[in-house]
Amino acid sequence: MIQLKSAREIEIMARGGQILAAAVHLAERDVRAGMTTLDVDRMVEEFIRSHKGAIPSFKGLYGFPASVCASINEEIVHGIPSAKRTIHEGDIVSIDVGVLFDGYHTDSATTIAVGDVGAESLRLLEVTRQALDAGIAAAQPDNHIGDIGAAVQQVVERAGFNVTRDLVGHGIGTTFHEDPQVPNYGKPKRGIKLSAGLTIAIEPMVMIGSHKTRQLSDQWTVVTADKSRAAHFEHTIAITAQGPRVLTRLAA
Repeated sequence: MIQLKSAREIEIMARGGQILAAAVHLAERDVRAGMTTLDVDRMVEEFIRSHKGAIPSFKGLYGFPASVCASINEEIVHGIPSAKRTIHEGDIVSIDVGVLFDGYHTDSATTIAVGDVGAESLRLLEVTRQALDAGIAAAQPDNHIGDIGAAVQQVVERAGFNVTRDLVGHGIGTTFHEDPQVPNYGKPKRGIKLSAGLTIAIEPMVMIGSHKTRQLSDQWTVVTADKSRAAHFEHTIAITAQGPRVLTRLAA
């Protein structure tokens, strides 16, 4: 069931979204070679909890043991932070994190280039950012969910990369995963119509190689089947009468 939000609810989500945006910015600034993914998790969790009323959304969600998902190179999403997983020069590291603030969740992700990652990986990151921007631009009232997916897919496939078919964005609010699902592929004017008050997480997950995935034995981490690198960028947005409002973009 789709839950449309009031203007008051969207403002609460925007406040939580600014805490989350600052947490993502912290990761982008401070993640470096030599850190473990557990170091990153602790850094981000401490930052989130330093804001009154804010807690990490992921910790305990469906039994997930950490506050961030930290996924390296061919890992697409849901990497479990570990003291045994060290970040190395040349890695790309996807950090996915959520904040629960005053009863409402927001969700965001970024992929960080650690040192010299090579031209192809840099292009992967740039294309995934562009795909997210295109998806957000398509999230206009009276457009459809399919318009978002089609916009993301067009940017990605035009660059020669692929989007996953197995993982999707989602509605978000008082529950972390709400209806509707937001695929990263689709056809314009298909799926539900976008209405003012809808809050969704748009999250392109892009692979250099095949779109096929597999899940590791930890029952969380999802990787590319062909071990090609993957990138993940995400924002929580609200559909408004004036167009999409990004709730997790750091204010200037």
